[in-house]
Amino acid sequence: MQINQATDYAFLATLFLAARDVHSRVDAQTIAREEKIPMRYLLKIMPVLIKAGIVKSYRGIGGGYALNGDPAHITLLDILEAVEGPIALNRCLLDPCLCSKQGPPHCKIHQALHAIQQRLEADLRSYNLKDLLDQAAT
Repeated sequence: MQINQATDYAFLATLFLAARDVHSRVDAQTIAREEKIPMRYLLKIMPVLIKAGIVKSYRGIGGGYALNGDPAHITLLDILEAVEGPIALNRCLLDPCLCSKQGPPHCKIHQALHAIQQRLEADLRSYNLKDLLDQAAT
């Protein structure tokens, strides 16, 4: 499993916005330049983050993007799932009917992967944008 490039860029863009004053708006060119994100990727990622409620956009003069909420309440899991969808280490974890052994309790692999996936989700949920900013400041 590997986080895709779009998710990596989404992490960078949201962290950049989280570091700004809650009332400030940042244009796409500034985000792309400062975070070294190709503009074409950024313009594909931002609508996804807006749809997920993580980012707000403002049109017109003085428009741009801003974080849509408290950075302490936006986790790496929120951002990852906004871009990539729900985490599933195996297809049977999305739908137990797809397990050739009909899922738990018959399939020990399903049980093991489920436990691993739950820990991964918990770890991603434990990192929020505020904490990451605070770590960078120290």
